[in-house]
Amino acid sequence: MFMIRWITYCIIVAGFLTGCGKSQKLVDIGNEKQILYVANGDEISDFDPQTTTGMPEWRIQRALFEGLVSRDPQTLEVIPGVAERWEISEDGKRYKFYIRANAKWSNGDDLTADDFVQSWKRSFLPGLGNQYATSLFVIKNAEAFYDGKIGFDEVGVKAIDRKILDVELISPTPYFLQLLSHHSAFALHIPTIERFGALDERGTKWTRPENFVGNGPFIPYEWIPTKHIALKRNPYYWDAANIKLNEIRFYPIQKSTVEERMFRAGQLHMTYYLPRDKLEFYKTQKSDVLRSFPNFATYFYRFNTTIKPLDDLRVRKALAYSINRQQIVEYVTKFGQKPAYALTPPDPNSYVPEAKMPYDPTLARKLLAEAGFPEGKGFPKLTIAFNTTDEHRNIAVAIQQMWKKELGIEIGLENMEWKVFLDRERQMAYEIDRASWVGDYLDPFTFLEMFTTGNGNNKTGFSNQEYDELMRKSALETDVGQRMALFQRADQILVDEVPIMPLYTYHWNRLVSTSVKNWHDNAMDYYSYNRVYLEK
Repeated sequence: MFMIRWITYCIIVAGFLTGCGKSQKLVDIGNEKQILYVANGDEISDFDPQTTTGMPEWRIQRALFEGLVSRDPQTLEVIPGVAERWEISEDGKRYKFYIRANAKWSNGDDLTADDFVQSWKRSFLPGLGNQYATSLFVIKNAEAFYDGKIGFDEVGVKAIDRKILDVELISPTPYFLQLLSHHSAFALHIPTIERFGALDERGTKWTRPENFVGNGPFIPYEWIPTKHIALKRNPYYWDAANIKLNEIRFYPIQKSTVEERMFRAGQLHMTYYLPRDKLEFYKTQKSDVLRSFPNFATYFYRFNTTIKPLDDLRVRKALAYSINRQQIVEYVTKFGQKPAYALTPPDPNSYVPEAKMPYDPTLARKLLAEAGFPEGKGFPKLTIAFNTTDEHRNIAVAIQQMWKKELGIEIGLENMEWKVFLDRERQMAYEIDRASWVGDYLDPFTFLEMFTTGNGNNKTGFSNQEYDELMRKSALETDVGQRMALFQRADQILVDEVPIMPLYTYHWNRLVSTSVKNWHDNAMDYYSYNRVYLEK
Protein backbone atom coordinates (compact mmCIF):
# COMPACT_ATOMS: atom_id res chain seq x y z
CA MET A 1 0.00 0.00 0.00
CA PHE A 2 2.81 2.40 0.91
CA MET A 3 4.59 1.80 -2.40
CA ILE A 4 1.31 2.34 -4.29
CA ARG A 5 0.82 5.69 -2.54
CA TRP A 6 4.34 6.73 -3.47
CA ILE A 7 4.03 5.70 -7.10
CA THR A 8 0.70 7.57 -7.31
CA TYR A 9 2.30 10.64 -5.78
CA CYS A 10 5.18 10.46 -8.24
CA ILE A 11 2.78 10.19 -11.17
CA ILE A 12 0.85 13.23 -9.94
CA VAL A 13 4.07 15.23 -9.59
CA ALA A 14 5.26 14.15 -13.03
CA GLY A 15 1.89 15.04 -14.54
CA PHE A 16 1.98 18.49 -12.98
CA LEU A 17 5.44 19.13 -14.37
CA THR A 18 4.55 18.05 -17.88
CA GLY A 19 1.00 19.35 -18.06
CA CYS A 20 1.89 22.77 -19.40
CA GLY A 21 4.23 21.82 -22.17
CA LYS A 22 7.86 20.83 -22.07
CA SER A 23 8.74 18.22 -19.45
CA GLN A 24 10.97 19.40 -16.61
CA LYS A 25 12.25 17.09 -13.91
CA LEU A 26 12.16 17.92 -10.21
CA VAL A 27 15.96 17.73 -10.10
CA ASP A 28 16.22 20.29 -12.91
CA ILE A 29 13.89 22.63 -11.05
CA GLY A 30 15.84 22.01 -7.86
CA ASN A 31 19.12 22.81 -9.56
CA GLU A 32 17.71 26.14 -10.76
CA LYS A 33 16.08 27.09 -7.47
CA GLN A 34 18.60 25.44 -5.07
CA ILE A 35 16.09 22.90 -3.74
CA LEU A 36 17.66 19.60 -2.68
CA TYR A 37 15.47 16.47 -2.95
CA VAL A 38 16.57 13.67 -0.60
CA ALA A 39 15.23 10.17 0.09
CA ASN A 40 15.19 9.62 3.86
CA GLY A 41 14.46 5.93 4.31
CA ASP A 42 11.46 6.18 6.62
CA GLU A 43 8.88 8.47 8.22
CA ILE A 44 10.45 10.18 11.21
CA SER A 45 9.02 10.00 14.73
CA ASP A 46 9.77 13.63 15.69
CA PHE A 47 12.23 16.53 15.35
CA ASP A 48 13.07 16.57 19.09
CA PRO A 49 16.79 15.70 19.38
CA GLN A 50 16.45 14.65 23.02
CA THR A 51 13.74 12.02 22.46
CA THR A 52 14.74 10.49 19.11
CA THR A 53 17.39 7.88 18.31
CA GLY A 54 16.99 7.01 14.62
CA MET A 55 19.00 7.90 11.54
CA PRO A 56 15.98 9.29 9.59
CA GLU A 57 15.54 11.88 12.36
CA TRP A 58 19.27 12.60 12.62
CA ARG A 59 19.57 13.44 8.92
CA ILE A 60 16.98 16.18 9.35
CA GLN A 61 18.15 17.38 12.75
CA ARG A 62 21.55 18.23 11.28
CA ALA A 63 19.81 20.90 9.24
CA LEU A 64 17.59 22.19 12.05
CA PHE A 65 20.07 22.45 14.92
CA GLU A 66 23.74 23.16 15.54
CA GLY A 67 25.72 22.10 18.58
CA LEU A 68 28.57 23.87 20.32
CA VAL A 69 30.87 22.11 17.88
CA SER A 70 30.45 20.56 14.47
CA ARG A 71 32.56 18.28 12.26
CA ASP A 72 34.42 18.70 9.05
CA PRO A 73 32.50 16.34 6.71
CA GLN A 74 35.70 15.42 4.87
CA THR A 75 38.04 14.72 7.80
CA LEU A 76 35.55 14.32 10.69
CA GLU A 77 37.74 16.71 12.65
CA VAL A 78 35.91 18.70 15.33
CA ILE A 79 35.37 22.29 14.21
CA PRO A 80 33.57 25.29 15.75
CA GLY A 81 29.79 25.25 15.63
CA VAL A 82 27.67 27.71 17.57
CA ALA A 83 30.71 28.13 19.82
CA GLU A 84 33.39 30.05 17.94
CA ARG A 85 36.15 28.77 20.23
CA TRP A 86 36.82 26.93 23.50
CA GLU A 87 39.47 26.55 26.18
CA ILE A 88 40.44 23.33 27.98
CA SER A 89 42.08 23.27 31.42
CA GLU A 90 45.47 21.62 31.87
CA ASP A 91 43.94 18.66 33.71
CA GLY A 92 41.46 18.14 30.86
CA LYS A 93 38.43 18.33 33.16
CA ARG A 94 37.15 21.84 32.46
CA TYR A 95 35.92 23.35 29.21
CA LYS A 96 34.97 26.95 28.56
CA PHE A 97 32.93 27.60 25.39
CA TYR A 98 32.57 31.04 23.82
CA ILE A 99 29.27 31.23 21.94
CA ARG A 100 29.15 33.38 18.83
CA ALA A 101 27.95 36.94 19.40
CA ASN A 102 25.59 36.68 16.40
CA ALA A 103 24.17 33.24 17.31
CA LYS A 104 20.37 33.46 17.36
CA TRP A 105 17.28 31.30 17.38
CA SER A 106 15.10 31.13 14.28
CA ASN A 107 12.56 33.49 15.90
CA GLY A 108 15.26 36.15 16.37
CA ASP A 109 15.93 35.53 20.07
CA ASP A 110 19.53 35.71 21.18
CA LEU A 111 21.13 32.29 21.76
CA THR A 112 22.92 32.24 25.12
CA ALA A 113 25.01 29.96 27.30
CA ASP A 114 22.01 29.47 29.59
CA ASP A 115 20.12 27.91 26.68
CA PHE A 116 22.60 25.02 26.82
CA VAL A 117 22.37 24.85 30.62
CA GLN A 118 18.56 24.57 30.57
CA SER A 119 18.55 22.20 27.58
CA TRP A 120 21.01 19.82 29.21
CA LYS A 121 18.96 19.99 32.40
CA ARG A 122 15.96 18.85 30.35
CA SER A 123 17.98 15.99 28.88
CA PHE A 124 18.69 14.70 32.42
CA LEU A 125 15.05 14.71 33.56
CA PRO A 126 14.11 11.01 33.97
CA GLY A 127 10.52 11.70 32.90
CA LEU A 128 11.68 12.69 29.43
CA GLY A 129 13.12 9.25 28.79
CA ASN A 130 16.15 10.55 26.89
CA GLN A 131 17.92 7.39 25.81
CA TYR A 132 21.21 9.28 25.42
CA ALA A 133 21.16 10.88 28.89
CA THR A 134 23.91 8.56 30.13
CA SER A 135 26.25 9.78 27.37
CA LEU A 136 26.56 13.10 29.21
CA PHE A 137 27.15 11.52 32.61
CA VAL A 138 30.80 12.43 32.11
CA ILE A 139 29.67 15.89 33.31
CA LYS A 140 30.24 16.36 37.03
CA ASN A 141 27.19 15.33 39.11
CA ALA A 142 24.99 14.78 36.05
CA GLU A 143 24.28 11.18 37.05
CA ALA A 144 23.50 12.16 40.65
CA PHE A 145 20.99 14.74 39.42
CA TYR A 146 19.42 12.18 37.08
CA ASP A 147 19.06 9.82 40.05
CA GLY A 148 17.35 12.55 42.09
CA LYS A 149 20.11 12.79 44.68
CA ILE A 150 21.04 16.46 44.20
CA GLY A 151 19.72 19.66 42.65
CA PHE A 152 20.76 20.85 39.21
CA ASP A 153 22.75 23.74 40.66
CA GLU A 154 25.39 21.17 41.69
CA VAL A 155 25.81 19.82 38.13
CA GLY A 156 29.00 20.95 36.33
CA VAL A 157 27.27 23.10 33.70
CA LYS A 158 27.22 26.87 34.31
CA ALA A 159 26.56 30.02 32.30
CA ILE A 160 29.33 32.25 33.67
CA ASP A 161 28.42 34.98 31.21
CA ARG A 162 25.66 35.50 28.68
CA LYS A 163 27.82 33.95 25.95
CA ILE A 164 30.26 31.82 27.99
CA LEU A 165 29.46 28.24 29.02
CA ASP A 166 31.58 26.46 31.64
CA VAL A 167 31.53 22.64 31.76
CA GLU A 168 33.26 20.55 34.43
CA LEU A 169 33.81 16.81 33.85
CA ILE A 170 34.34 14.00 36.33
CA SER A 171 37.60 13.11 34.57
CA PRO A 172 39.49 13.85 31.35
CA THR A 173 37.29 12.52 28.54
CA PRO A 174 39.11 12.06 25.19
CA TYR A 175 35.90 12.04 23.12
CA PHE A 176 34.02 14.86 24.89
CA LEU A 177 34.28 17.40 22.07
CA GLN A 178 33.17 14.76 19.56
CA LEU A 179 30.16 14.00 21.76
CA LEU A 180 29.02 17.62 21.58
CA SER A 181 28.37 17.36 17.84
CA HIS A 182 25.72 14.72 18.55
CA HIS A 183 22.02 15.65 18.62
CA SER A 184 21.68 14.71 22.30
CA ALA A 185 23.90 17.71 23.19
CA PHE A 186 22.06 20.33 21.12
CA ALA A 187 20.47 23.37 22.71
CA LEU A 188 16.70 23.77 22.48
CA HIS A 189 14.49 26.86 22.72
CA ILE A 190 13.06 26.19 26.18
CA PRO A 191 10.32 28.90 26.13
CA THR A 192 8.83 27.25 23.03
CA ILE A 193 8.90 23.81 24.65
CA GLU A 194 7.24 25.14 27.84
CA ARG A 195 4.59 26.92 25.80
CA PHE A 196 3.26 23.56 24.60
CA GLY A 197 3.73 21.37 27.67
CA ALA A 198 5.94 20.32 30.54
CA LEU A 199 9.70 20.37 30.13
CA ASP A 200 9.91 16.57 30.37
CA GLU A 201 6.86 15.83 28.22
CA ARG A 202 7.42 13.94 24.98
CA GLY A 203 5.62 14.44 21.67
CA THR A 204 4.13 17.88 22.24
CA LYS A 205 3.32 20.38 19.51
CA TRP A 206 6.53 22.41 19.81
CA THR A 207 8.09 20.46 16.93
CA ARG A 208 5.30 21.19 14.46
CA PRO A 209 6.57 23.43 11.65
CA GLU A 210 4.29 26.32 12.60
CA ASN A 211 5.65 26.26 16.19
CA PHE A 212 9.23 25.17 15.69
CA VAL A 213 12.19 27.27 16.84
CA GLY A 214 15.73 26.04 16.16
CA ASN A 215 19.24 27.37 15.68
CA GLY A 216 20.39 25.52 12.56
CA PRO A 217 20.77 26.74 8.97
CA PHE A 218 17.23 25.57 8.08
CA ILE A 219 13.75 25.54 9.59
CA PRO A 220 10.76 23.32 8.72
CA TYR A 221 7.80 24.86 6.95
CA GLU A 222 5.82 21.79 5.90
CA TRP A 223 5.43 18.22 7.17
CA ILE A 224 2.97 16.04 5.27
CA PRO A 225 3.12 12.53 6.80
CA THR A 226 4.11 9.79 4.30
CA LYS A 227 4.79 12.49 1.66
CA HIS A 228 7.62 14.86 2.59
CA ILE A 229 9.20 17.21 5.09
CA ALA A 230 10.21 20.57 3.61
CA LEU A 231 12.82 22.90 5.11
CA LYS A 232 13.73 26.44 4.14
CA ARG A 233 16.68 28.67 4.99
CA ASN A 234 16.80 30.17 8.47
CA PRO A 235 17.50 33.91 8.01
CA TYR A 236 18.67 34.20 11.64
CA TYR A 237 21.37 31.52 11.38
CA TRP A 238 24.72 33.07 12.26
CA ASP A 239 26.25 32.03 8.91
CA ALA A 240 23.10 32.47 6.77
CA ALA A 241 24.96 34.56 4.18
CA ASN A 242 27.02 31.52 3.17
CA ILE A 243 24.18 28.98 2.96
CA LYS A 244 23.52 28.32 -0.72
CA LEU A 245 20.57 25.92 -0.63
CA ASN A 246 17.16 27.58 -0.40
CA GLU A 247 15.23 24.44 0.51
CA ILE A 248 15.64 20.75 1.36
CA ARG A 249 12.86 18.22 0.92
CA PHE A 250 13.05 14.82 2.62
CA TYR A 251 10.96 11.90 1.33
CA PRO A 252 10.18 8.87 3.57
CA ILE A 253 10.63 6.13 0.97
CA GLN A 254 10.82 2.65 2.45
CA LYS A 255 11.26 0.81 -0.85
CA SER A 256 14.76 1.04 -2.31
CA THR A 257 13.37 0.04 -5.72
CA VAL A 258 11.04 3.06 -5.63
CA GLU A 259 13.71 5.58 -4.72
CA GLU A 260 16.09 4.19 -7.35
CA ARG A 261 13.36 4.63 -10.00
CA MET A 262 12.67 8.14 -8.75
CA PHE A 263 16.39 8.94 -8.97
CA ARG A 264 16.52 7.71 -12.58
CA ALA A 265 13.39 9.74 -13.35
CA GLY A 266 15.04 12.91 -12.04
CA GLN A 267 12.82 13.23 -8.98
CA LEU A 268 15.57 12.81 -6.37
CA HIS A 269 19.05 14.25 -6.02
CA MET A 270 20.00 11.56 -3.56
CA THR A 271 18.86 8.11 -2.49
CA TYR A 272 19.26 6.60 0.93
CA TYR A 273 19.22 2.94 -0.09
CA LEU A 274 20.15 1.28 -3.35
CA PRO A 275 18.64 -2.05 -4.48
CA ARG A 276 21.43 -4.58 -4.23
CA ASP A 277 20.64 -5.98 -7.69
CA LYS A 278 21.39 -2.52 -9.11
CA LEU A 279 24.84 -2.13 -7.56
CA GLU A 280 26.77 -3.80 -10.36
CA PHE A 281 25.00 -1.72 -12.98
CA TYR A 282 25.94 1.53 -11.29
CA LYS A 283 29.49 0.32 -10.70
CA THR A 284 30.01 -0.37 -14.38
CA GLN A 285 27.60 1.96 -16.18
CA LYS A 286 26.90 4.93 -13.90
CA SER A 287 29.83 5.14 -11.53
CA ASP A 288 29.71 8.94 -11.53
CA VAL A 289 26.56 8.89 -9.35
CA LEU A 290 27.47 5.94 -7.11
CA ARG A 291 28.86 6.66 -3.64
CA SER A 292 30.34 3.56 -2.01
CA PHE A 293 32.23 3.72 1.30
CA PRO A 294 32.69 1.82 4.61
CA ASN A 295 30.65 2.99 7.57
CA PHE A 296 31.55 3.00 11.29
CA ALA A 297 28.43 1.04 12.15
CA THR A 298 27.24 -2.44 13.08
CA TYR A 299 24.02 -4.26 12.19
CA PHE A 300 22.85 -6.68 14.89
CA TYR A 301 19.84 -8.38 16.47
CA ARG A 302 18.69 -7.72 20.03
CA PHE A 303 17.40 -10.49 22.29
CA ASN A 304 14.87 -9.64 25.00
CA THR A 305 16.68 -11.44 27.82
CA THR A 306 13.81 -10.88 30.27
CA ILE A 307 11.44 -13.39 28.64
CA LYS A 308 11.50 -17.16 28.22
CA PRO A 309 13.26 -18.92 26.60
CA LEU A 310 15.62 -16.00 25.78
CA ASP A 311 16.47 -15.62 29.45
CA ASP A 312 18.45 -18.88 29.03
CA LEU A 313 22.03 -18.19 27.90
CA ARG A 314 22.15 -21.58 26.15
CA VAL A 315 19.22 -20.59 23.93
CA ARG A 316 20.77 -17.24 23.02
CA LYS A 317 24.07 -18.94 22.19
CA ALA A 318 22.30 -21.56 20.08
CA LEU A 319 20.57 -18.84 18.08
CA ALA A 320 23.77 -16.84 17.62
CA TYR A 321 26.10 -19.76 16.85
CA SER A 322 23.84 -21.13 14.09
CA ILE A 323 24.07 -18.01 11.89
CA ASN A 324 26.44 -17.97 8.92
CA ARG A 325 27.33 -14.30 8.65
CA GLN A 326 29.55 -14.80 5.63
CA GLN A 327 26.60 -16.16 3.68
CA ILE A 328 24.48 -13.19 4.71
CA VAL A 329 26.93 -10.61 3.37
CA GLU A 330 27.75 -12.64 0.23
CA TYR A 331 24.28 -13.75 -0.82
CA VAL A 332 21.74 -11.55 0.97
CA THR A 333 23.05 -8.02 1.51
CA LYS A 334 25.79 -8.13 -1.18
CA PHE A 335 26.74 -4.50 -0.58
CA GLY A 336 30.36 -4.81 0.52
CA GLN A 337 29.55 -5.41 4.20
CA LYS A 338 31.93 -7.41 6.40
CA PRO A 339 30.77 -10.15 8.82
CA ALA A 340 30.67 -8.92 12.43
CA TYR A 341 31.48 -11.32 15.27
CA ALA A 342 31.52 -8.68 18.01
CA LEU A 343 29.66 -5.42 18.56
CA THR A 344 32.39 -2.85 18.00
CA PRO A 345 33.52 -2.37 14.39
CA PRO A 346 37.16 -1.66 13.53
CA ASP A 347 37.64 2.09 13.74
CA PRO A 348 40.04 4.57 12.09
CA ASN A 349 42.05 4.66 15.36
CA SER A 350 42.94 0.98 14.80
CA TYR A 351 40.81 -0.68 17.47
CA VAL A 352 39.88 -4.18 16.29
CA PRO A 353 37.87 -6.39 18.68
CA GLU A 354 39.57 -9.65 19.58
CA ALA A 355 36.32 -11.26 20.77
CA LYS A 356 34.63 -13.45 18.19
CA MET A 357 31.19 -15.04 18.30
CA PRO A 358 31.61 -18.49 16.71
CA TYR A 359 29.72 -20.02 13.83
CA ASP A 360 29.20 -23.58 15.09
CA PRO A 361 25.84 -25.19 14.22
CA THR A 362 26.81 -28.47 15.92
CA LEU A 363 27.48 -26.72 19.22
CA ALA A 364 24.32 -24.66 18.71
CA ARG A 365 22.18 -27.81 18.44
CA LYS A 366 23.86 -29.28 21.53
CA LEU A 367 23.15 -26.13 23.55
CA LEU A 368 19.54 -26.00 22.41
CA ALA A 369 19.06 -29.64 23.44
CA GLU A 370 20.61 -28.91 26.86
CA ALA A 371 18.11 -26.06 27.24
CA GLY A 372 15.26 -28.57 26.78
CA PHE A 373 14.59 -28.28 23.06
CA PRO A 374 16.25 -31.25 21.28
CA GLU A 375 16.04 -30.80 17.50
CA GLY A 376 13.90 -27.74 18.20
CA LYS A 377 11.04 -29.76 19.68
CA GLY A 378 8.83 -27.74 22.00
CA PHE A 379 10.53 -24.47 21.14
CA PRO A 380 8.01 -21.60 21.24
CA LYS A 381 7.43 -19.60 18.06
CA LEU A 382 9.30 -16.36 18.60
CA THR A 383 9.08 -13.37 16.29
CA ILE A 384 11.69 -11.13 14.66
CA ALA A 385 10.47 -7.52 14.63
CA PHE A 386 11.81 -5.04 12.08
CA ASN A 387 10.82 -1.74 10.52
CA THR A 388 9.66 -1.95 6.94
CA THR A 389 12.48 -1.88 4.41
CA ASP A 390 13.60 -4.41 1.81
CA GLU A 391 16.98 -4.83 3.50
CA HIS A 392 15.58 -5.67 6.93
CA ARG A 393 13.04 -8.12 5.51
CA ASN A 394 15.61 -9.94 3.37
CA ILE A 395 17.95 -10.37 6.33
CA ALA A 396 15.12 -11.53 8.60
CA VAL A 397 14.04 -14.13 6.04
CA ALA A 398 17.62 -15.43 5.78
CA ILE A 399 17.92 -15.68 9.59
CA GLN A 400 14.54 -17.40 9.76
CA GLN A 401 15.67 -20.00 7.22
CA MET A 402 19.01 -20.63 8.97
CA TRP A 403 17.30 -21.25 12.31
CA LYS A 404 14.84 -23.61 10.62
CA LYS A 405 17.63 -25.52 8.87
CA GLU A 406 20.17 -25.71 11.69
CA LEU A 407 17.95 -25.83 14.79
CA GLY A 408 14.57 -27.03 13.52
CA ILE A 409 12.71 -24.07 15.00
CA GLU A 410 10.00 -21.87 13.47
CA ILE A 411 10.47 -18.12 13.84
CA GLY A 412 7.87 -15.57 12.76
CA LEU A 413 8.45 -12.20 11.10
CA GLU A 414 6.72 -8.93 11.93
CA ASN A 415 7.32 -5.70 10.06
CA MET A 416 5.96 -2.37 11.25
CA GLU A 417 6.19 1.37 10.68
CA TRP A 418 9.21 3.16 12.11
CA LYS A 419 7.35 5.00 14.90
CA VAL A 420 5.64 1.82 16.06
CA PHE A 421 8.89 -0.13 15.88
CA LEU A 422 10.74 2.43 18.02
CA ASP A 423 7.94 2.58 20.59
CA ARG A 424 7.76 -1.21 20.90
CA GLU A 425 11.53 -1.41 21.22
CA ARG A 426 11.64 1.30 23.89
CA GLN A 427 9.02 -0.57 25.92
CA MET A 428 10.80 -3.89 25.27
CA ALA A 429 7.56 -5.23 23.80
CA TYR A 430 9.43 -7.55 21.45
CA GLU A 431 11.19 -10.93 21.46
CA ILE A 432 13.92 -10.50 18.84
CA ASP A 433 14.41 -7.34 16.86
CA ARG A 434 16.75 -5.92 14.30
CA ALA A 435 19.04 -3.06 15.35
CA SER A 436 21.96 -1.02 14.13
CA TRP A 437 24.31 1.47 15.68
CA VAL A 438 26.30 4.16 13.91
CA GLY A 439 29.18 5.50 15.97
CA ASP A 440 28.46 8.92 17.45
CA TYR A 441 32.20 9.55 17.68
CA LEU A 442 35.35 7.67 16.72
CA ASP A 443 35.88 5.68 19.91
CA PRO A 444 34.76 2.17 20.99
CA PHE A 445 32.96 3.73 23.96
CA THR A 446 30.16 4.94 21.66
CA PHE A 447 29.21 1.30 21.01
CA LEU A 448 30.01 -0.39 24.30
CA GLU A 449 28.43 2.19 26.61
CA MET A 450 25.08 1.21 25.10
CA PHE A 451 24.86 -2.03 27.10
CA THR A 452 25.59 -0.70 30.57
CA THR A 453 22.87 -1.29 33.16
CA GLY A 454 20.06 1.23 32.83
CA ASN A 455 21.34 2.77 29.60
CA GLY A 456 18.42 4.06 27.56
CA ASN A 457 19.72 2.36 24.42
CA ASN A 458 20.31 -1.05 26.03
CA LYS A 459 16.74 -2.33 25.53
CA THR A 460 17.69 -6.00 26.10
CA GLY A 461 17.41 -6.44 29.88
CA PHE A 462 21.11 -7.31 29.95
CA SER A 463 22.94 -6.26 33.12
CA ASN A 464 26.46 -7.26 34.13
CA GLN A 465 28.33 -5.73 37.07
CA GLU A 466 31.79 -6.46 35.66
CA TYR A 467 30.79 -4.93 32.33
CA ASP A 468 29.52 -1.78 34.04
CA GLU A 469 32.76 -1.47 35.99
CA LEU A 470 34.85 -1.85 32.83
CA MET A 471 32.95 0.98 31.20
CA ARG A 472 33.30 3.19 34.28
CA LYS A 473 37.05 2.57 34.31
CA SER A 474 37.35 3.28 30.58
CA ALA A 475 35.71 6.69 31.10
CA LEU A 476 38.39 7.57 33.67
CA GLU A 477 41.42 5.96 32.01
CA THR A 478 43.80 8.34 30.23
CA ASP A 479 46.31 5.75 29.01
CA VAL A 480 45.28 4.74 25.48
CA GLY A 481 46.60 1.19 25.74
CA GLN A 482 44.81 0.57 29.03
CA ARG A 483 41.55 1.99 27.64
CA MET A 484 41.70 -0.32 24.62
CA ALA A 485 42.32 -3.33 26.91
CA LEU A 486 39.20 -2.45 28.90
CA PHE A 487 37.19 -2.25 25.68
CA GLN A 488 38.50 -5.64 24.55
CA ARG A 489 37.26 -7.22 27.78
CA ALA A 490 33.86 -5.52 27.43
CA ASP A 491 33.46 -6.76 23.86
CA GLN A 492 34.29 -10.28 25.10
CA ILE A 493 31.58 -10.13 27.79
CA LEU A 494 28.97 -9.23 25.18
CA VAL A 495 30.12 -12.18 23.06
CA ASP A 496 30.00 -14.49 26.08
CA GLU A 497 26.60 -13.32 27.41
CA VAL A 498 24.90 -12.85 24.00
CA PRO A 499 22.31 -10.13 24.69
CA ILE A 500 22.84 -9.27 21.03
CA MET A 501 23.81 -11.10 17.85
CA PRO A 502 26.18 -9.03 15.66
CA LEU A 503 25.73 -9.67 11.94
CA TYR A 504 27.84 -7.27 9.87
CA THR A 505 29.62 -3.94 9.73
CA TYR A 506 28.19 -1.48 7.25
CA HIS A 507 29.31 -0.50 3.79
CA TRP A 508 27.22 2.28 2.34
CA ASN A 509 26.03 2.52 -1.26
CA ARG A 510 23.84 5.40 -2.39
CA LEU A 511 23.19 7.48 -5.48
CA VAL A 512 24.03 11.18 -5.56
CA SER A 513 23.37 13.36 -8.59
CA THR A 514 26.42 14.95 -10.20
CA SER A 515 24.69 18.31 -9.78
CA VAL A 516 25.15 18.05 -5.98
CA LYS A 517 28.36 19.81 -4.99
CA ASN A 518 30.31 19.74 -1.71
CA TRP A 519 28.66 16.53 -0.52
CA HIS A 520 31.37 14.43 1.14
CA ASP A 521 31.33 10.76 2.16
CA ASN A 522 32.98 9.60 5.39
CA ALA A 523 33.09 6.63 7.76
CA MET A 524 30.45 8.08 10.10
CA ASP A 525 28.09 9.12 7.29
CA TYR A 526 28.20 12.54 8.91
CA TYR A 527 27.40 15.37 6.59
CA SER A 528 26.61 19.04 6.65
CA TYR A 529 24.25 20.98 4.40
CA ASN A 530 26.06 24.25 5.12
CA ARG A 531 28.24 24.30 2.01
CA VAL A 532 26.19 22.10 -0.32
CA TYR A 533 24.89 23.68 -3.50
CA LEU A 534 23.35 22.53 -6.78
CA GLU A 535 24.83 23.10 -10.20
CA LYS A 536 22.56 23.59 -13.19
